[in-house]
Amino acid sequence: MLSHIHNEIQSRVFATRRTHARLRAMRSLLRRVAAALGRATGGGDRRLRLRTLILIRWIAIVGQAFTIAVVHFSLGFQLPIWPLFAAVGLSALINLGLSFSFGAATRLTERSAALLLGYDILQLAFLLALTGGLKNPFSILLIVPVTLSATTLSLRTTVVLSLVVIAVATWLAPFPSDLPWYEGTLRLPALYVAGLWFALVLGTALIAGYAWRIVDEARRLSDALAATQMALAREQQLSALGGLAAAAAHDLGSPLATIAVTARELAHAVPEDSPLAEDVAELVSQSQRCREILTSLGQQPDSDALRPFTRVPLSALLTTIADSYARPEVQLEVLVECVSGELAEPQLNPTPELRHAFANLIDNAIKFARCRVRIVVRLDAETVEVGIEDDGPGFSPEVLELLGEPYISTRQRSDGLGLGVFIAETLLARTGATLQFGNLPDGARVAVRWQRVALEEFAPEN
Repeated sequence: MLSHIHNEIQSRVFATRRTHARLRAMRSLLRRVAAALGRATGGGDRRLRLRTLILIRWIAIVGQAFTIAVVHFSLGFQLPIWPLFAAVGLSALINLGLSFSFGAATRLTERSAALLLGYDILQLAFLLALTGGLKNPFSILLIVPVTLSATTLSLRTTVVLSLVVIAVATWLAPFPSDLPWYEGTLRLPALYVAGLWFALVLGTALIAGYAWRIVDEARRLSDALAATQMALAREQQLSALGGLAAAAAHDLGSPLATIAVTARELAHAVPEDSPLAEDVAELVSQSQRCREILTSLGQQPDSDALRPFTRVPLSALLTTIADSYARPEVQLEVLVECVSGELAEPQLNPTPELRHAFANLIDNAIKFARCRVRIVVRLDAETVEVGIEDDGPGFSPEVLELLGEPYISTRQRSDGLGLGVFIAETLLARTGATLQFGNLPDGARVAVRWQRVALEEFAPEN
């Protein structure tokens, strides 16, 4: 009796070990398949996170299995149940392989994401082919992979997947499989099926194009805002460097003065024919040179009209910026005009936003001017306007109404990018300004306009 029990236990242990070995072999196989899939689909930008795609595919797999079970067992429609569940099971195995083989933070390459979405389209097409083809109401789900591609992948990949959906829809439209129904099958008129095909094709094109366009504009805007923040951070760092230079000049001044005094005393003490005389003379020369460098660093912030927290007239700020971009062949004029009576010119703190914004606009005008650039500050009781005018070719008509959008060509020459104008408009908007772009008879004009109240609030009294 004991021997029989012992043999039974051993047989169960061996069976359990065999089961575990088979599970390990299956898991290893899934890992190899997923790794091979990853190697075969490498390359491209990594935008779509694998965890997101796996979650979406699990939702689709559960939904497919639930729908098949409800239609077949609850509604009583006769479906080829085993081929349908085999297709759903294959998708589940692929999902498991991807989950076991890659980390949650893995981002798919462009090609691998495209192949996985392409597989999803073909898997859904197989299910539809066995359950009525395009007549199945769930055929609208063919648009889902294309929409996901439009929001995460490139335009080329989206176009390819859209063509795959259109090809699949064209193949399913005349497919001989009828839609399962209570009394066997349901046949729909050919004209109605043609309408379904046309609606699916049109919906794929419109939804994919619209989604990609919206996401692309959001990406461009995000990139432009990042460039704006980088430009502003650079200006703030440059402003901070002026203060650091003055502090360094002040802190190093005393020890350097001591070194200079000691060097001069050594020069007087060492005879002219001494072998150390040349070294001492070099020490005196270099200490004097260091003092000159520190003196220039200490004076730079005081002589700089754009020093932070120094209030300057608006025209002086514009003159200083324009002088830094001046060209010998271009005549620069900065004028102040009072529209009504004698009005005080605004006194501003030359913040990094103002400096960088006006630098972009003035540099653009000087770059395209033939021989003249006028910067006119117009004052009245309610508004303050800065007009930047040049005698260049002007803004091309096709982009004049798009100025202010990131990454567009803003002039008739190919080296003009709209990013600088976008940055300037974004930075000036923080001060309450509005920008207007236009063409003159002999050039272009950019007008920056503030309400005087808003400008005074931006530059409060000390």
